[in-house]
Amino acid sequence: MPPFAPGSVWLVGAGPGDPGLLTLAAAHALAHADAIVYDALVDDSVLALAPATAVREFVGKRGGRPSPRQSEITARLVALAGQGLRVLRLKGGDPFVFGRGAEEALALAAAGIPFRIVPGVTAGIGGLAYAGIPATSRDTNSAVAFVTGHDASGGLPDDIDWPALARGAPVIVLYMAMRQLAALTAVLTEAGRRPDEPVAVVSRATTAGQRVVQGTLATIADRVRAAGVGAPAVIVVGEVVRLRDRLAWVPGDVAPALDPPPDGATSEA
Repeated sequence: MPPFAPGSVWLVGAGPGDPGLLTLAAAHALAHADAIVYDALVDDSVLALAPATAVREFVGKRGGRPSPRQSEITARLVALAGQGLRVLRLKGGDPFVFGRGAEEALALAAAGIPFRIVPGVTAGIGGLAYAGIPATSRDTNSAVAFVTGHDASGGLPDDIDWPALARGAPVIVLYMAMRQLAALTAVLTEAGRRPDEPVAVVSRATTAGQRVVQGTLATIADRVRAAGVGAPAVIVVGEVVRLRDRLAWVPGDVAPALDPPPDGATSEA
């Protein structure tokens, strides 16, 4: 493993929750960190792998609740590294997939702080796999799109060409989209996706609290509301969801079969 030098910052992806999905480099960083600056999506079982002597600082963000500004987080990373500490910036999933890791790395570069990027398993891949849903399957799709479910103000992103996305991506994986679920299903339907297209919501993916709700673009918002499932969750739209009834493998996770697709329907929207 590469040395974790004092005065440096490692931006590390902790994966979607299950500590078994940590990379060797991530586990190495946890074992040698002096200070850990971590997000809300980092599971406690991951933090438990760090030495008791490591300082832990929570900087998690939650919509609608008081949370540190990004500028404060990056300033703290610079300050801790300036004290000669081995600083582990621990993020859920992958730091460069909707994780603002690029902003933090740019700030470290501007401050002259040595840093290393350690990729992690992103929820749009690992979370779906734990739900028995492949991101791609030869018989359903040759492309997949990863999309954020909200913009900086918390509303529906207005810089996405939704009709183009609906036409071009047979499978769409949505991050941080629970608050906008009803609006997103409506905009995708208006953009040309079938109302009966299968959808799954995977909440607290890869953890002991994982729950999966299935439905269609027309029904998923109501089903999620009735099930009482909330964030954090990843949402997948597309025919790959139908494979879950055969591929669900997590013990106790029973996958109800979806209705068969309409005659002539394909995964292409």
